[in-house]
Amino acid sequence: MTTQAAVAVSLRSATQDDVPALEQLMLVNDDPQAGVEPAPAGAQRPYLAHLVRRGTVAVAVRGTDGEVVGFGATVDGGRARHLADLFVLPALQGQGLGGRLLAAVFGDVWPRTTFASSDPRALPLYVRQGMRPLWPNLYLTGDPRALPPPPGGYSVEPVSLEAMADLEREWNGVDRAPDLPYWSTVADCRPYVVRANGRAVATGLSRRRLRGPGRWMDHVVVAPTADPAAALLVALRDDLAGDLAGDSLGGACVPGPSPIVRPLLEAGFRIVDHDTFLASDPTLVDPEREIVNTGLL
Repeated sequence: MTTQAAVAVSLRSATQDDVPALEQLMLVNDDPQAGVEPAPAGAQRPYLAHLVRRGTVAVAVRGTDGEVVGFGATVDGGRARHLADLFVLPALQGQGLGGRLLAAVFGDVWPRTTFASSDPRALPLYVRQGMRPLWPNLYLTGDPRALPPPPGGYSVEPVSLEAMADLEREWNGVDRAPDLPYWSTVADCRPYVVRANGRAVATGLSRRRLRGPGRWMDHVVVAPTADPAAALLVALRDDLAGDLAGDSLGGACVPGPSPIVRPLLEAGFRIVDHDTFLASDPTLVDPEREIVNTGLL
């Protein structure tokens, strides 16, 4: 795909050779979370390489040397085409390049979803692409050991990535199979299942934090008939607290409507950042029963 624009920039499909440039665009646009160190250089490359293999990634290039000045990436897990990332060189922002990248990676596919950063220019761009702002997504960090102990009968057990994916497909229709090769290479990746009296009530994945020490809850899905508050809190407390050092943090991106936001705040968790979930269909994600991966949904 190749087009021309007033800023003398053309679009093409991304290749694996573009991954270092894509990461550099992320770094120059990074807005560090309060009190949290930035991700080190190279930390995002496995994720970006996975997006190039897995989804639709367009890059914006300019000049005879093909300098990469922007990129957009979408993935499709079965319930929507999700915009994983959109970054433009700061000097070229506000010139329509973001809209061109969105058109290239969304095409005419519906429904569609994304997360908008707190940058006020992001929301109008995505609304014009047919998505509505639905709820805030809160980046919460704290000591999971401060959470109340789980109710009787609950346990967290390790499972295979394949078993995790099977349960999630059954519960919310998302096909995680294409992501399993990526997660199998992630440092300290830990898939698990939450059980209540022996019955599977939630499943998810945690990993080592990219920004500082401790663990990060990548995502959690609660079974349709289970108590979401209990299952989510058990997942965060038991999985994240398993091997933390005394001053380490655990964290997750928790939807604003989630029943666990208040218990987390009462346990001393802090909101260090936030973004906004947008979708063309408000029923695609249940914010009370999921903790979501903002890149892979």
